[in-house]
Amino acid sequence: MKNLIIKLIKKDLSIYHIEIKDLTQKHIHHIGYDNGGHYKVLIVSDDFKQLVLLKRHQKIYTILKKMIKKEIHALSLQTLTINEYKTKEAR
Repeated sequence: MKNLIIKLIKKDLSIYHIEIKDLTQKHIHHIGYDNGGHYKVLIVSDDFKQLVLLKRHQKIYTILKKMIKKEIHALSLQTLTINEYKTKEAR
């Protein structure tokens, strides 16, 4: 599933760095769990330049819209430009 998510995102964005953590195992026994995966995603791309946080996240949700609520139950996003990522790494 992680590879499919990466493939879909890379198809639409120029990616500098991407990390996906599958947190599904932590949620399997929760009430209402419907077999969809829980993912924490870090995406670094200069395609996010000039976009506010909401627009960045909407861009990713649009890319993954066919998977949301089926294969993906929960998605935590961190969307950074290359400069933002490098600045964060330096801290």
